Amino acid sequence: MVMRILAITLALVLMLPAAAQAVEPDEVLDNPKLEQRAREISKGLRCVVCQNESIDESNADLAKDLRILVRQRLKAGDTNEEVVDYVVARYGEFVLLEPRFAPHTYLLWLAPALLLLFGIMLAYKLFRGRAARVEASAPKPLSEAERQRLNNLLAEGSDDSTGAR
Repeated sequence: MVMRILAITLALVLMLPAAAQAVEPDEVLDNPKLEQRAREISKGLRCVVCQNESIDESNADLAKDLRILVRQRLKAGDTNEEVVDYVVARYGEFVLLEPRFAPHTYLLWLAPALLLLFGIMLAYKLFRGRAARVEASAPKPLSEAERQRLNNLLAEGSDDSTGAR
């Protein structure tokens, strides 16, 4: 009984990777090279229904339609770039999982570096200001007149300390 449960569990675990791939057998191209290109393209295109999955992983109907469209364009002789450009022309840049580096996406690409630079500048300013405040609150050295007065007071105190307290 335990062996049967173990065998069923093992079979289910081994089928998980197959379930993760949404490409259905009727979508697969006969030409392995074209199919490989289709899979590469599909992994870079976002499912507009699921939004955080590629069309290669998504089970949504629209993702299936996009996978079929990609394969049709490849069969028609389009290059990978032409297929991606065609899909972007129909659905917009949002369909790309990794946006292109173009003038309208500069901020998107450069924002992490700009935020890091801003954080470093802010930390520098805060620490520099704190160091200046600590330095400003440090006692100033005694002037010559103050030092002479202190020595006189200490001398008077040592003369008085000879007696009992």
